[in-house]
Amino acid sequence: MNDIRRTILWVIFAFSLVMLWDQWQVHNGRKATFFPSASAPAARASAPAAAPPASSVPPAAGSAVASSGVPGATAGVSSVPANAAVPHERIEVTTDVLKLVFDSEGGAIVKSEFLKYHETGHADQPFVLLDTSANRVYQAQSGLIGGPFPTHKTPMKFSGERQLADGAGELVLRFESPEVGGVRLIKTYTLKRGAYVIDVRHEVVNQGGQPVSPQLYVQLVRDGNKPPGESSFYSTFTGPAFYTDAKKFQKVDFSDIAKGKAEFANSAPDGWVAMVQHYFASAWLPPAGMQRENFARKVDDNLYAAGSIAPVGTVAPGAARAVDTRLFIGPQEEKVLESIAPGLELVKDYGFFTILSKPLYWLLDKLHGVIGNWGWSIVALVVLLKIAFYWFNAKAYQSMAKMKAINPKVMDLRERYKDNPQQMQMEMMRVYREEKVNPMGGCLPIVIQIPVFIALYWVLLSSVEMRGAPWILWIKDLSVRDPYFILPIVMTLTTLLQTALNPLPPDPMQAKLMWFMPLIFSVMFFFFPAGLVLYWITNNILTIAQQWVINTRMGVPPKFNLPKF
Repeated sequence: MNDIRRTILWVIFAFSLVMLWDQWQVHNGRKATFFPSASAPAARASAPAAAPPASSVPPAAGSAVASSGVPGATAGVSSVPANAAVPHERIEVTTDVLKLVFDSEGGAIVKSEFLKYHETGHADQPFVLLDTSANRVYQAQSGLIGGPFPTHKTPMKFSGERQLADGAGELVLRFESPEVGGVRLIKTYTLKRGAYVIDVRHEVVNQGGQPVSPQLYVQLVRDGNKPPGESSFYSTFTGPAFYTDAKKFQKVDFSDIAKGKAEFANSAPDGWVAMVQHYFASAWLPPAGMQRENFARKVDDNLYAAGSIAPVGTVAPGAARAVDTRLFIGPQEEKVLESIAPGLELVKDYGFFTILSKPLYWLLDKLHGVIGNWGWSIVALVVLLKIAFYWFNAKAYQSMAKMKAINPKVMDLRERYKDNPQQMQMEMMRVYREEKVNPMGGCLPIVIQIPVFIALYWVLLSSVEMRGAPWILWIKDLSVRDPYFILPIVMTLTTLLQTALNPLPPDPMQAKLMWFMPLIFSVMFFFFPAGLVLYWITNNILTIAQQWVINTRMGVPPKFNLPKF
């Protein structure tokens, strides 16, 4: 009767944990897993534009900008002379890897499509990162502050080509503002073949009669919603990130920005600012050596801006000064990111296990270079890891085999001294000493390996190379769940088989939990990407094989210890 009560209490406890986890998801701005409610719509495309911090604006113009909350409120459409007005239009530009949509208002990038990456489940639709629609606001903007100068709200005139010509190495387009406050701003974008990095030149032309000292701001504006289709069973970071040589990589949660608790490097002569999500990122990369101020702020109900501000310097009347920056909009391909800027590869976030994950990714990439299939590369990597940890596993399974051999004695002691727990514990320790068995010997070698396999988990979860990568037969994409749930079922069966080969704990309640936990754990894998499930299945099968061989060699025939409920 007591066992039944304990089992019921454990079920209630497990269910309570699941419900608490579900509410924690909601508290952190994610959708509820079991009782989802209609989510708030994304920031509308017509939401107010983001602004750099008003504190960065010189006093002469600070009041105008600060009171409006929009940069260029005194230098926007209303401030442009009527004879300088240009028609508002969207300009679509295409290279071999990118399709970008520019807005003639400020020359901002308001949409980006990746021609070599498709939307999940829609092979004919390029993946959209930056976007301006009813469901998404995500833009790359820039402009001038420090006076009534051109901003990302100022109408500009476009010139240049819209299609990368066959055989051409680059595509150049230009946005030129009218004179605002005696200053013209010319933005020149240079897109190169095969590249996700865009060279952006901001040229400040002083057409007034007095010297000017404007500041250039670059920013990424995004709503605070998670990317569509992200699973509730595993969560990756979405939000701004900053990098400097002094402070290194710093992620900033949207919730911390909203609460005014965001912590990051406020000023530096180097680094970059990015907007990160699963598999993809965008980043402004100002030139090294240019002192800049970083900012992150909430602009609207669900709209956030992150960027940096840097002085252009004094521009004399009739003179011009240019600042060259770069803008990255692309997938988190680790080798490519490393070649673009120091630390940019960190947007592919491995968390605490970066020191282990990076060499594991390097090895996985080398295996793929030989095998040519990411699924089989995962299998090969797990095989190599099992070989590397063979000694640790052997010690663990030898200890388990010894425990299994003396299990009848332990069970007899539990029955004999069930009314005297203290005496029972002493007798059990005596048996362990006589048989030279360490009850923890099967756990410690396995614990040593846990960080490595968690690091591999993050490698497989974070690598954009898995996106759209097929394995065999029905597995067409290793980054999404198995459409027929075949791999999760196999994973569950191998986990139960592995559990059955382990010696039963002396405590009946522990023995029951030993079967409950794999079943509960396996449920999550029905929603995990196929690549992760494949990795776990391979690990289970190799573990079972090694355990079987070691038990046989030690004269302990493999025995299936089935639960008694």
